[in-house]
Amino acid sequence: MARLGDYTYIKTGKLDANASSDNGRYPFFTCSKESLLIDTYSYDCECVLVAGNGDLNVKYYSGKFDAYQRTYIIESNNKEKLLVRYLYYFLDKYVETLREQSIGGVIKYIKLGNLTEAHIPLPPLDKQRKIVAVLDKVSDLIAKRRQQLDKLDLLIKSRFVEIFYNTTGNANWPIVTMADISTDMRTGPFGSALHHDEFVETGIFVLGIDNAVENRFSYNRMRYITEEKYEQLKRYTVRPGDVIITIMGTVGRSAVIPDNIPKAINTKHLACLTIDRSKAQPTFICSAFQMHPEIRQQLTGQAKGAIMDGLNLTIIKKLCFKLPPIEIQNKFVEFFNLTENTKTIISRSLEKLETLKKALMQEYFG
Repeated sequence: MARLGDYTYIKTGKLDANASSDNGRYPFFTCSKESLLIDTYSYDCECVLVAGNGDLNVKYYSGKFDAYQRTYIIESNNKEKLLVRYLYYFLDKYVETLREQSIGGVIKYIKLGNLTEAHIPLPPLDKQRKIVAVLDKVSDLIAKRRQQLDKLDLLIKSRFVEIFYNTTGNANWPIVTMADISTDMRTGPFGSALHHDEFVETGIFVLGIDNAVENRFSYNRMRYITEEKYEQLKRYTVRPGDVIITIMGTVGRSAVIPDNIPKAINTKHLACLTIDRSKAQPTFICSAFQMHPEIRQQLTGQAKGAIMDGLNLTIIKKLCFKLPPIEIQNKFVEFFNLTENTKTIISRSLEKLETLKKALMQEYFG
């Protein structure tokens, strides 16, 4: 093991975060995971960039760039001893330790010593190259899988938009409201009806905003209540085929409750719509919250183009839009389901690759 400060040069950027330019020529690295652009550059090197505060993250870059004053710029002081790409993978794993070491109040931060005093395994250069080659290959496959998923998401959005711009006779489609096509619309329990200390390790599902992600249902962060508590709250039951919409937090996300879900209720953070299947397809309506041009326009703040801070049932009931015939909706849902099946296959491959990378990082860096 070697002390990182003995094999690196470490400095920080000098600029404020507002120094970026939308049409800049060079990358501008801040503490955000995504880099910005800037018109000028102060650095031209191969390096690893570590966010010094906030949600710490690590990036690799080689070339001309500039950096925010709380971004650490780390170079190898001897590339015959330490490859920068190897350093990047080490720090990408070590960022877990940096998060534990971070200090401060609302915004956590690290100090220079957290980096210089880190201990890095330093095998011979040939071994470093082999490690980098393996991790580069796995990382490249992970990136490709993510790109495939992004393209399939874009394909679904494109197909949805085509319905409204490439279909003859759409001028005669009826204009409806969400209330017109729903047989029931409700939010979940709140206040004294449900306390956080009433959640248990297993039992009846309680759905929240984390369960509606990008037009699909997610099993992330499931919470539970007892059967006894459910009996008191079962008027809030969510059933397969219902559409849930987030009305707090990141509002406007939606998902269709899957057919195989056990008994569940929703919290006050979700609106739940039971769709009249003779008029509309739940999957189509769920997609409409994300992609329907008329609905999105109504949900978008006029000043900044951002989704409004909060939704409620009154707003949702009044959302009005052109509704295609059920036959057109069915065709879209068929396409959506086929594409989702492909995404499921790719997602499973992605999970395996991410698990493999995690195991390799543990093997190489401990």
